[in-house]
Amino acid sequence: MIKKIKSALISVFHKDGLDDIIPLLIQQNITVYSTGGTQTLLESHGVKVKRVEDLTNYPSILDGRVKTLHPKIFGGILAKREKDHLDQLAQYDIPELDLVVVDLYPFEETVANTDEESKIIEKIDIGGISLIRAAAKNYNDIVVIPSQNQYRELYEILASQEGKTDLAQRKKLALESFQISSHYDTAIFNYFNRSFDVKDNLKLSLSDSKVLRYGENPHQTARYFGDLNKEFEKISGKELSYNNLVDIDSAIDLMREFSGEKTAFAILKHTNSCGVAIRPSTHEAYQAALAGDPISAFGGILITNGKVDLKTAQEIDKQFYEVLIAPAFDEDAKELLTKKKNRVLLIRKEIASQPTKIKSLLGGFIQQDADSTMESSDQLEVKTITQPSDEQKAQLIFASKIAKHLKSNTIVLVANYQLLGMGCGQTSRVDACKQAIDKAKRMGFDLMGSVMASDAFFPFPDCVEIAHQEGIESVIQPGGSRNDQLSIDYCNDNALSMVFTGIRHFKH
Repeated sequence: MIKKIKSALISVFHKDGLDDIIPLLIQQNITVYSTGGTQTLLESHGVKVKRVEDLTNYPSILDGRVKTLHPKIFGGILAKREKDHLDQLAQYDIPELDLVVVDLYPFEETVANTDEESKIIEKIDIGGISLIRAAAKNYNDIVVIPSQNQYRELYEILASQEGKTDLAQRKKLALESFQISSHYDTAIFNYFNRSFDVKDNLKLSLSDSKVLRYGENPHQTARYFGDLNKEFEKISGKELSYNNLVDIDSAIDLMREFSGEKTAFAILKHTNSCGVAIRPSTHEAYQAALAGDPISAFGGILITNGKVDLKTAQEIDKQFYEVLIAPAFDEDAKELLTKKKNRVLLIRKEIASQPTKIKSLLGGFIQQDADSTMESSDQLEVKTITQPSDEQKAQLIFASKIAKHLKSNTIVLVANYQLLGMGCGQTSRVDACKQAIDKAKRMGFDLMGSVMASDAFFPFPDCVEIAHQEGIESVIQPGGSRNDQLSIDYCNDNALSMVFTGIRHFKH
């Protein structure tokens, strides 16, 4: 359907390129509405401009933040050229607008040239972006020119087509408008995302930071930016080191998986768990976790979701550890454990989720959503003829929770809600599997009837075959390999059960 431009709203930031267009507006007797600097430019070239303020009966207010946001503007843009809508325009004395020319505030350019937030915020265009979206939505009747890059196309419409456009041309301009709108919104989102998560949380002033004893190694300096008091209450012990903080963060991430469950206890070394168990009491959970690898537990990080009583404290006090974290301590337990002045005791205030994770690298930062997903028993997809029992499913979920927080590639072996052995940080999943089995055997565990978890799929059935030979009866993995069926077939041939989660938990 051919439409002829008879009226236009023009409100632009970049005015270069309008000089060739203005004479055509006058020549074709197009009624022009405008405001601010654009109005001044048009009038200086002889255009008889109708001021937006006169149409709306409101001046530009709030330092120019509100100029065109009014029903008499948006009604003229959004109205369908049909009787019902046209009758409403006549009723409220709203003019039809056939052309909308907008060039948005230079937000990205401003972000690139200044760190002054007030200047950046003022370059978030509100009226302009709204005009573009409204005109693009009504492309059936409206021509929209969404940026300086389309001024040339407007010139051709007026010069070569005498202001006439067909539906395909208007729809193309609408497409370009939504592309510009999307890009603009994304740029604003990226600024706020970067600003909130990196600038406000990482690039704090030195006065907001704490100098640590040293970094990962004594020859490295280190600082912590943040407020540890929001996370936990420090009861006793030496100043926390860089490595302590890294380990504590990993310990809290792992224990968050067991919020609201029975009493869990975990022991970590270099961010990896070497002992994890769930038991009816904190004392029993600690003993079972320690049995997973008492050698690696030396100098480790201890964490539980249960209260530490005197009986548990007496057992823990026999072990050398760096940090002990719990939601509460009985007074007599606290009195015993604080006698060794260097051991750090922390009361965890809450185990709230962290929405994002940030790392510095390559002179910048990378950010991602935290891996807050964890599958449940009813989400498991059984892929084998042999069905896992409800108890096995629960054990598989327990194993998967542990695997999620170990460095990839990882394999976890579990029985009776106790970590028996794990292989982690391996370049080969087969090596991770062999490492887990070897460790479990060295700790004196019998793997008959145990279950196995993998953080990612098995590209070949070799790990399943190795596990079966050791008496492991059930396997949990995300699935997703083109060779999934090979592992499934092996399980079916050997009466193993296997479930898929559909969720991968890589940790690098």
